[in-house]
Amino acid sequence: MAISSSVVFIFTFLLFLSGYVLQQQTVRSLQAAIKPPPVVVQPPPSPVLAKHFGTPPGHSFFDKYLASNRPKGGWAKVAYVQLVREHLHVCNALMLFAVLEEQESLAQRVIVYPKEWDVKPSDQKVLDPQVETSWRLLRNAAKRYRVMLQPVEPMLKTEAASTFPLAGLLSLTAYNRVIYLPPSGLVLDTSGLDHLFTLPMESDVLGISAGSEDEAILPPVVLLKPSKEAFQTALELLTPSKTYDEDDFLSRIPLVPDMPEDQIHVVTMTSSLKSEGDDFNATKFLDSTSYVHISDPKMLGPEYDASQESVASARPRGLQPKKAWQEVYERYREGRMDVCGLDLEPAPKSAI
Repeated sequence: MAISSSVVFIFTFLLFLSGYVLQQQTVRSLQAAIKPPPVVVQPPPSPVLAKHFGTPPGHSFFDKYLASNRPKGGWAKVAYVQLVREHLHVCNALMLFAVLEEQESLAQRVIVYPKEWDVKPSDQKVLDPQVETSWRLLRNAAKRYRVMLQPVEPMLKTEAASTFPLAGLLSLTAYNRVIYLPPSGLVLDTSGLDHLFTLPMESDVLGISAGSEDEAILPPVVLLKPSKEAFQTALELLTPSKTYDEDDFLSRIPLVPDMPEDQIHVVTMTSSLKSEGDDFNATKFLDSTSYVHISDPKMLGPEYDASQESVASARPRGLQPKKAWQEVYERYREGRMDVCGLDLEPAPKSAI
């Protein structure tokens, strides 16, 4: 009887032990099945190599160059700076920075504008509509496109537009290089413009020429190398005893012609399309140009609703050049509406 009880006890214990072992194996299998895989921490990508420049065909030259070349001091030391003197041109600056944001340019962004525009609604009963619109656009630039707003006092107490001279941008010594794009223009691809930040400069101010007669006064792209010395030299032209002539200042700066790489243009002008021949291709032009300065002798500017007579007189006659010309103006019109919420301005009565 005692032996039978011992045998039953032993077999019961072995059965319990085998069940326990099987249970633990099942639990471990379930834990392994529901446990998430280990996360592999990847090193952060290089900000230069990760930069996206868009994918228009033919821009591989600038992409490859910028992937291995950085501006002096890095991208935090270079900036696109728009000096906005008129309310009409605030939207143009906003359109520029919208493209820089969309195409992920690493350069800094600054809008310099007259401090007198800093009028709060409480300061006067009725806010000037132009000031109100400009303030709305400036706030959008800061909020949406990470633009630094820099109000400035006039450097000369006169009524001329040159009271906010372009030479004043030489005082922005927080940056090693500044690019200014005179209004009005259309940025198609930022890589070619970003490329200019990496090039050496032997002078404090440099103009990039598009090879057009219409840029005799103001080149479509201006590069500045800010410094205390350069700004001090510019101040000598701003003494009250002299009348500052910005055209004279710009006529003294050296011009560098746009050197296309495999027919890729950094800058061009709409007025130059009139001289294009039968071999011109509108699609290739739009895909291989970084910046188009919109300037035509018979047109007030792309901000205005031009008459049919003005358009017919200004646009090229060739089929492909005309197509490119019309596309540039149409993209600018669409940009004013999409980015700024503004339609074209009516032409002044004096110009009709």
